[in-house]
Amino acid sequence: MERTVVGGMLLASTDPERLRAWYVTALDPEANQDANGYGVLKFGEFYLFIDTRDDVSGKNPEPGRTILNFHVADARAVASRMEEAGASWAAPLEDREGSLFATAIDPDGNYVQIIQLSEAHAAGM
Repeated sequence: MERTVVGGMLLASTDPERLRAWYVTALDPEANQDANGYGVLKFGEFYLFIDTRDDVSGKNPEPGRTILNFHVADARAVASRMEEAGASWAAPLEDREGSLFATAIDPDGNYVQIIQLSEAHAAGM
């Protein structure tokens, strides 16, 4: 029997085009397409669907409830792109025993963490 896998996430917004543009600029997805009315961004085997919903507000009132984690090859370059895209920081880029972590705040107030694991940390996972 095959195991269940997480294949994606719906990120709802009152301004999905603005949010989608931010993710494209900041994180450079493998694919950026439209499918069945959704903006779909592909990151490896994970799909981020961006859409609008009537039951969400303009800013996320509890951004720590869900944090999107992106593993990146060059955290400093990604952090720079995030800043150029207008991100503010919940936690600026820091070195944690050889691995780099930062938590940005997207235009809707969601937390977006970038992670560049050291070889030692990656081996221990």
